[in-house]
Amino acid sequence: MIELKAHQIAEATGGRLTSSVDVTTTVTSADTDSRQLVPNSLYIARRGEVTDGHNFITAARAAGAQLILAERETADQRGGVDPAVIVDDSTVAMGDLAHYIVEKIREHSETTVIGITGSVGKTSTKDALATLLSSQGPTVAPRGSYNGETGLPLTIFTADLETRFLVVEMGADRLGNISELTNIVRPDISVVLTVGTAHAQSFGSLENIAITKGEIVEALEPNGIAVLNADDIKVAEMATRVPSGAKTIWFSAASLPPERQHLLYAADAATTENENPRFNLQYLGDDATDEDRMGRDVTAHMIGEHHTSNLLAAAAAALAAGLDLETIAEVMPEIGPTSAHRMARTDRADGITIIDDAYNANPESMRAGLKTLAMLGRNTGRRTWAILGPMLELGDQHAKEHILLGETVVRLNIDQLVVVGTEARALYTGAVNEGSWGDEVDHVLSNDEAFELLTERAQPGDIIFVKGSNGTRLWELADRLTTENLVGRKEMP
Repeated sequence: MIELKAHQIAEATGGRLTSSVDVTTTVTSADTDSRQLVPNSLYIARRGEVTDGHNFITAARAAGAQLILAERETADQRGGVDPAVIVDDSTVAMGDLAHYIVEKIREHSETTVIGITGSVGKTSTKDALATLLSSQGPTVAPRGSYNGETGLPLTIFTADLETRFLVVEMGADRLGNISELTNIVRPDISVVLTVGTAHAQSFGSLENIAITKGEIVEALEPNGIAVLNADDIKVAEMATRVPSGAKTIWFSAASLPPERQHLLYAADAATTENENPRFNLQYLGDDATDEDRMGRDVTAHMIGEHHTSNLLAAAAAALAAGLDLETIAEVMPEIGPTSAHRMARTDRADGITIIDDAYNANPESMRAGLKTLAMLGRNTGRRTWAILGPMLELGDQHAKEHILLGETVVRLNIDQLVVVGTEARALYTGAVNEGSWGDEVDHVLSNDEAFELLTERAQPGDIIFVKGSNGTRLWELADRLTTENLVGRKEMP
């Protein structure tokens, strides 16, 4: 983070300084987690759904917080008042401070800001783009899936005057959400991946999701660049919302790409035996070189055919940021899973492979992951397990989507299905109705029950795929499967 004095933070947030603030106080980092603080930090005490950050101010001071951003004054251990900037709403103030920091960085540095949104693939695309951009200069990108009103400012707080590329994720769960985030940081390049059913319950319709996702395009300045998925109808329609003067770069993983100007395309797209995407990367446009049109063969170390589209999105954003296609193609083989619980492969010493995609789930990402699992089994002849939890926030489509997913598991010929949790019961029903029976399908109520079942029945050579919505905490089961012995497991003869 850039160095900030207490009065600058008060200026940025519209807050007031407590009488105990030393006017010479300077902070060089900021966080909402008192456990993550280092000396000379700003601790942001925000009220969450479960805990109140004001309760941890004493711990934050002990960890090195020189200043607090808070909604009320608190007493220090000496009977005085903690040095703080007092604001009405700490979360809103985080956004105001992040906006102030970005503007200061832009005053002194040639920093390019890339914003990414979409119902599926934001984090994977962000990770791939960060790998590409890091080859050319200091790059800041979110940890994990920091993409909301708290996560986006936390990402910005890690940028400084040396930052050449600042990548931010923008997630949304209601109308107007993206506009609120683009008010914090205005992208120079806006990337839209997909419009799907994630958060359908809170949005009410696919149209409302598209309206909100498109706000990232509308936020561009006339010299900005929109990067749009030509294969998604709702995203393609956003071209009409690109401001006059701004450029559009398209990307497509379709076998027959649409005729678009400035199109990045994956020709001859396929996967390796380990389901790593490979394709011929071509750029078709009036500014393309002959070599760009001929293309360059690339293979990435992400897992799943569905990542071809994410890789193209990252490549298109990198192209928009000034990288040439030759450089992009050279760096792309370095791209692999970075953030936890997203198609992360662990080959255990006992011969069992875990595919951990348990960070989150919706119908689109579930089907993509299951298809990858099925292909891995088919390519290698190994037995496949799908350990699936419920998909949350689907509203009145909950039962229908889970039944359809159960049918999909059977149609893909996945060998074993374990459904975890009461909210996923319809998934089990869908599989049974489609013809799965006996030991092929099980329904358990908890992660512990799923682990015990696998302890008894998993064998060397099995591939175990784990996925469910974040709120179900199925990632805790994935962690156990990658780190603990499956004690009592029956060995193959």
